[in-house]
Amino acid sequence: MGTEPSKEVMRRSLVARLRERNGDSRAHFVVCGSDALVYTLAEELANAGPGIRLTVITPPEVKPDVPDFGDLRARGVRVIHAERLDERAFRDAGLAGAAALALVMPDDMVNLHAALCARAVEGDLRLVVRMFNTSLGHGVKKLFADCAVMSDAAMAAPAFVASALGEVAPTHFRHAGRTLYVARRGDVAADEIVLTLATKASVLPNPGQEAGTDLVLAEGPGRNNAQAVTARRLARTGRRRRSLLGAGRAIRAGLSRKLGIAVLATVAITALAGSLLAHLTDVQGLWRSIYVSLLTAIGSSDVEPGRSALAQAAQLVLAISGVALLPLITAAVVDGVVRTRLAMNSNKIHSVHADHIVLVGLGNVGTRVLRQLTDLGVDVVAIDKRPDARGAHAAEQLGVPLIVADASREETLHEASIETCKALVVLSTDDAVNLQAALHARAVRPDLRVVLRLFDDDFARRVQDAFNINISRSVSRLCAPAFAAAMLEREVLATIPVDRHALLVAAVKVLGGSELDGAPLGRADRPESARVIAMSQAGSEWVDWTADHRRVLAAGDEVVVVARRAGLRRLVEQATPPLEQPRLDPAQ
Repeated sequence: MGTEPSKEVMRRSLVARLRERNGDSRAHFVVCGSDALVYTLAEELANAGPGIRLTVITPPEVKPDVPDFGDLRARGVRVIHAERLDERAFRDAGLAGAAALALVMPDDMVNLHAALCARAVEGDLRLVVRMFNTSLGHGVKKLFADCAVMSDAAMAAPAFVASALGEVAPTHFRHAGRTLYVARRGDVAADEIVLTLATKASVLPNPGQEAGTDLVLAEGPGRNNAQAVTARRLARTGRRRRSLLGAGRAIRAGLSRKLGIAVLATVAITALAGSLLAHLTDVQGLWRSIYVSLLTAIGSSDVEPGRSALAQAAQLVLAISGVALLPLITAAVVDGVVRTRLAMNSNKIHSVHADHIVLVGLGNVGTRVLRQLTDLGVDVVAIDKRPDARGAHAAEQLGVPLIVADASREETLHEASIETCKALVVLSTDDAVNLQAALHARAVRPDLRVVLRLFDDDFARRVQDAFNINISRSVSRLCAPAFAAAMLEREVLATIPVDRHALLVAAVKVLGGSELDGAPLGRADRPESARVIAMSQAGSEWVDWTADHRRVLAAGDEVVVVARRAGLRRLVEQATPPLEQPRLDPAQ
């Protein structure tokens, strides 16, 4: 048994033979998708280094938010189009012998079918599959020997929830028996802090530059510490105030504008004619004036031939208006009851509209955000232009009011009580609709907290600065680093959102002959790039959380770091031996 080659060695030798046959020694990665994530992931892999050969498969028609692949083609990325992700498409893409395949289509069933087709073409490659349904994802993971199932919605949702509440995203992970979570420095004890993540001036700062610390990575006894900290901070704001907004909204929904104007006009005429009649007939006192006017209006007054012409005219007008007023009041009551009942059945009347979150878009990410907000006890009013949106059923189950309308229209925002909400979270997949809804909301409430989803990270930053939007985030930018790391077989433990970017918590193994082999641990630690939080010795399961940076690393040691994307790439390069240079034939 000791002489039998391992599966890993067999796999690598097979892949190596296929690469030699194709005349390219670079590892081949294939990415399939149709929305913004496919482009961002391809860009992330293209930036990973020269040792990667990348192929992207997209349908002929991609989502409008996907940029042109021209810049990636110029960098050597092969882009092909296929109607279906079947065996033929994968063979055309050269999947045989590939190192990894990422299936990031927005449909779970399409990704599952593509994974089964890919296995028929190349049974020995790493699969990274995007799944919204986590239960299905666990089952899919068991079908394949080397498979990572990831949800971009699950990764991005905590960041949007935290931004909406003005809190820290409830990020936590377990490693080597310890639970680590992200918190504000003021919410945790000093002896629980493992690492400073961000200050007001920088991310992953030097140990001596931690003044004004905002976010820290802390150690806690349980996995729910992040949620507990968030709940405590929410509790400080007090119970959500209740008001008569629900009753007022019911009255507005039950009244017809035209019928209301007719009733008000008739009442005004009645009051004017009654006042004039009381004045001309010398009726003294407010109550006697009302008494005479009402009796005249309902036809109980006698003919008075001895009165002046003006008094008789007032009496006549009062009687006619009284004849019109009674049917109008009856019609208003009946119409109000019917309209209110219809509004209640269509979920347009909500019991409370104060200190709530207005959530626009119930797609994959919006549904996750909806569930997390309701889990925290926050009132939510949802808006989506499609009655059959993915999260519509979840909203109904959770008792969350859903307004089926265009969120870019100002009247829709008013219907969601934007005037009294706590924050607006806009998560639809249409950047134009998202920005328009945010600007309309800001016009109504200049001080409103707005959390906006946009594709392009640079555009998101400029929108945030130009329009004073609190937070502008790109889901694909938050999640692409984790997908890329999974394809590159890097063990990413967690993704921590900081501002519009993501920090990766990863375990990197030191390989023999690499730059880190025989180097002190401190060489892997670089402020503002990659910070070491733990290490384990080769062959040992024990993790040293207070390792001395002077300790010498050896092949097989594992270093746990919190790093930026570029910092993690650099660390992997340090932990990997350089590629052997090709030997030239002396006769040539």
